[in-house]
Amino acid sequence: MTDEPDDRELLAAHVAGDPDAFGTLFRRHRDRLWAVALRTTGDPEEAADALQDALVSAFRRADSFRGESAVTTWLHRIVVNACLDRLRRRKVRLTEPLPDELEHQGAASRSDAEPAVGPAATMVDPADLAVDSERRALVLAALDTLPPDQKAALVLVDMEGYSVEETARILDCAPGTVKSRCSRGRARLLPLLVEHHPDGDPSTGPAGTGTPPRASNQPSGAPVPLPAEEVTTGDT
Repeated sequence: MTDEPDDRELLAAHVAGDPDAFGTLFRRHRDRLWAVALRTTGDPEEAADALQDALVSAFRRADSFRGESAVTTWLHRIVVNACLDRLRRRKVRLTEPLPDELEHQGAASRSDAEPAVGPAATMVDPADLAVDSERRALVLAALDTLPPDQKAALVLVDMEGYSVEETARILDCAPGTVKSRCSRGRARLLPLLVEHHPDGDPSTGPAGTGTPPRASNQPSGAPVPLPAEEVTTGDT
């Protein structure tokens, strides 16, 4: 069995003229890139357009990759920037919930995702599904009210499970800026979500932290709001 080329080798092969290398690279990471684009824009059509713009840009600018970060980080940065460009140009914010099938597709694309198996996997209470769907729609609609930079940081950290450091590399900013954007974003989301909280009290969030309810597939280890002294001031 031959070893498959890694991401850097594929990108280098593309730059050298291999007509199939970039397509292989894209297929390897398309599910997660799509999930990030969809959650960042909040709209499937906008996400598809942003992802297409990003891939055309990455295809043409592959020779600009300097190898200072992972290829996936470079690809995510281009996708997020394309999404942010569209969000900043969009005058009317959309609140269309994420379709269930796309949400599941994004969850399945994670490297650490494990499919449910056994009889228990098919025994799901319809009421629980309805509640999860309502909460997911609520969280995504609330995300759409945030400034684009805060929204992108929260999508990457709280929904996609990236570390603060990796998110900083994707967004090309300091880790303290990511912390600030996440903290400010969570603070803005809380008043919008507390009305629909199961107990009607934000202080009853996970571990009593006041964290807004997470989307149904958000990693359980997602960060909680930062103490005030850790928030970098002057960033929105």
